[in-house]
Amino acid sequence: MADPFAAKIDMPYGAPDERRGLLIVADDGWFDNAGAVAAAAGLRLLDVVPLEAAPARLDIQIDCDVVLLCCQRPGILLERLMVQIETIAIQNNMAVILLAGIETLDLAYACVRSPRTQLLCNPDNTDLAAALLAASSNEASLRNVNDAPREGESNRLDQLSQEVSRLARTIESLTTRSRGAAPSFDMGVRISDRSSDYIGMPALSPIGGEPATDTDVAITAARVRDLLRARRMRADFLAGELFADPAWDMLLDLMAARLEHERVSVSSLCIASAVPPTTALRWIRTLTDDGLVVRQADPHDGRRIFIALADSAADALTRWFTASRRYLCC
Repeated sequence: MADPFAAKIDMPYGAPDERRGLLIVADDGWFDNAGAVAAAAGLRLLDVVPLEAAPARLDIQIDCDVVLLCCQRPGILLERLMVQIETIAIQNNMAVILLAGIETLDLAYACVRSPRTQLLCNPDNTDLAAALLAASSNEASLRNVNDAPREGESNRLDQLSQEVSRLARTIESLTTRSRGAAPSFDMGVRISDRSSDYIGMPALSPIGGEPATDTDVAITAARVRDLLRARRMRADFLAGELFADPAWDMLLDLMAARLEHERVSVSSLCIASAVPPTTALRWIRTLTDDGLVVRQADPHDGRRIFIALADSAADALTRWFTASRRYLCC
């Protein structure tokens, strides 16, 4: 595969640059190497601008195909900036990459409107590389390269995996060299065995949780959370990465919250999944697309979205607990 840096060097003087334009909005020294990262992803860097200058720049910017917004720290301008970027993205079919932190995840999730926006939270280099390649290839999102390929997709996914790995190595080498330390994008928050880690945001009014019947009277939030804690204990005896099952952990957490009449924020659900938050976001999207969970707007705060079990999923989990409780020790 051709070296993107070589392609840039060999470009004849005065020849038009056909690469997609990338505008980075951030207040982060990591983007000192933004030009090299953009070139490695096949993008043309337009500029790196601070958050406070971004609204005016976006109003006059032309030939912008991709915006990368680093929004890992809360700020008074952040919500307005996200709404502006999403509006432009929808109007101009522009790709957007939002790099959120746990503190800004709920706001970012609530602001996303464009199908071409990729939301990452504390991403590692592979996640960021995949997002950049998706944007540079004019795709709304890229399939997880670790997923089992469908028939006829093996070659495409193999090439994609190689590209993601190459760009991830480029990002890692640049961040390590510029900071003299390991890359800043860590694996995100991990759950600990504390009840507060499982409880969602307090409900303003009860939602879900129909009155118990004779068939499901034994299903309580405490029993569901005991099952979650038992699953966490496996990591005390065996390698934790052997047992990653974020979809099931999320469904159990939402079931417990439903029984407690609690609301669960996106950030809380990501923590409950026990996987890196960007991976958790992909699973939330999958569960939403499959109709197992639903989005619920906070009626008192438009900057936050809650996630809840769909009624059909709650019914299925209730029947599973009823059918399996004879085998459970909790």
